[in-house]
Amino acid sequence: MSDSSWTRVPSTSPAPTAPGRDLVPGLLRSLDPLLRSWLPRQRWFAGKGLPVGEFRLAAATELVPPGGRLGPLGLLHLLVDVEQPGRPADCYQLLLGAHPLLPPALVRAALGPAVGGPYDGLTLYDAPHDPRLAALLLERLRLPGRSGRLRFTTEPQAAFPPGLAPRVSTAEQSNTSVVYGDAYILKLFRRVSPGTNPDLELSLALARAGSTRVAEPVAWFEADDPRGPSAGEPVTLGVLQRFLPGSQDGWALALASVAEDGDFRPEAAALGQATAEVHASLAAALPARTLGGGALERIAAGMARRLDEAAAEVPAVRPYAGALRAAFDDLAKMGAGGVAGGDVVAQRIHGDLHLGQALRRADGAWVLIDFEGEPARPLAERRRPAPPVQDVAGMLRSFDYAAHHSGNGPWADRHRDAFCSGYAEVAGLDPRDQPVLIRAFETDKAVYEARYEARHRPAWLPIPLSALARLASTP
Repeated sequence: MSDSSWTRVPSTSPAPTAPGRDLVPGLLRSLDPLLRSWLPRQRWFAGKGLPVGEFRLAAATELVPPGGRLGPLGLLHLLVDVEQPGRPADCYQLLLGAHPLLPPALVRAALGPAVGGPYDGLTLYDAPHDPRLAALLLERLRLPGRSGRLRFTTEPQAAFPPGLAPRVSTAEQSNTSVVYGDAYILKLFRRVSPGTNPDLELSLALARAGSTRVAEPVAWFEADDPRGPSAGEPVTLGVLQRFLPGSQDGWALALASVAEDGDFRPEAAALGQATAEVHASLAAALPARTLGGGALERIAAGMARRLDEAAAEVPAVRPYAGALRAAFDDLAKMGAGGVAGGDVVAQRIHGDLHLGQALRRADGAWVLIDFEGEPARPLAERRRPAPPVQDVAGMLRSFDYAAHHSGNGPWADRHRDAFCSGYAEVAGLDPRDQPVLIRAFETDKAVYEARYEARHRPAWLPIPLSALARLASTP
């Protein structure tokens, strides 16, 4: 793309700059008004509805300085802490393009022109939407090593064919993904914290163990803990994985089946088998342990606390709260009675499993994706071993969502059973034979859904409320 296709933004153009310059003085001050307007509008911004307080610059790396090898075009990587009342500060990863001219195709990605600071006179925009900068990021991932505080790592067997055209995925998600041709997909984590993201940790463990149920990572990049290189683990910023052309996600397939009142049970059973295979592979690759009674009591207490919080926030949950609490009381009694013993295993799991996290490849095999867990939960909690039935409960809720979304309740019952039967064939344990566990985890998931829908999609709130009514009446 030539500069003639860009639209000039009225402002003063900066003098060329050299790599390694000190970006900190004036940078955040010039970004502050742009971020206050742009950040809250992004789907991945967690603090919607709350006023934005202070910004703190945790890290700044000029991957391409303006006035360098790309002429006036620049690429800036930032980690920015955002303070908001009533919640801990969140750290966000920003990749910003900079140019004195703005192409019409990038108007919707623009933050606006910087005034003052090292980028004075340049228009800043969300870089993944610029094919030139997205291609440059892929080129950087080819080469292991460091750029400032960023560290790039590539798997030894990775091969990067040339000429992979980038495009930003339009799927709704809490991160930003860039697809390169039909070969790779790069997930850029937006809200980050110190520690290895489980999407990298678990998919890498599965791929190295030879699992075919995962899109294997081929490269990734991290940053030193903003508190200092020796303060803690690095921050996972992005993962490049194999792209699966021709695949279809389970949610779209399920909705199509519901609309036709079709028989999706063979696919549901195969998905149950794939889930059990992933659980077995994770248990073999990473530490697992049996849960004592005290651990189950703590899990039940956390579920009860989340129910109380949801009932306080969502009035429609309150009529069911007393009966729902019985599910968590039964789980606590199971622990207090010493029933757990060696019966309940905690291991690494997917953590946020639903039909949208499963892809059916062109050859018909199921692959699980997005192992980062529920993004709203703290990273340490998402990396904690948990009973595999938590994943099963998540998928059962997803079948329920698909059915109620189209008003076909009986479809859900048939396909929930098929999923459990497929899971049991591989795992040797039928989740339906653990009624206390499955009821508690399914209830906890439905409580989470009710709170989420009340906040973000009120029209969908009847779906989890219907499940809560059913679960409240379960003896």
